[in-house]
Amino acid sequence: MVFLEALFGFLVSLIVSSVIIYFAARLLGETEGFGTAIMAALSGAIIFPLMSYLFGVGWIAALLAGIAWLIALGSIYSIGWVRAFIIAVVIWLLTTVVSLVLPTIGRAAKI
Repeated sequence: MVFLEALFGFLVSLIVSSVIIYFAARLLGETEGFGTAIMAALSGAIIFPLMSYLFGVGWIAALLAGIAWLIALGSIYSIGWVRAFIIAVVIWLLTTVVSLVLPTIGRAAKI
């Protein structure tokens, strides 16, 4: 049962992250589809825990993970560092807004 709950949580967060990445990329003129956004979200879901495992929890691991994810994002979308960084900033801003709104919706709907 715990495995199913963890799997469900992972899938929901993957879908939400993919939607955010998709819209951020679209806002900045990228034309790739939703599958590309899923690949970008999945790469982040692999890179960040891997860097935490290798380098521990802290700012160095987060910085290295961020750089690795920018490389992955640039590779997945076939864009340069600067464009990948701009998309990442937009993703971060959209994620901040969504993380503020989703809990409010859940409380209002009594979920």
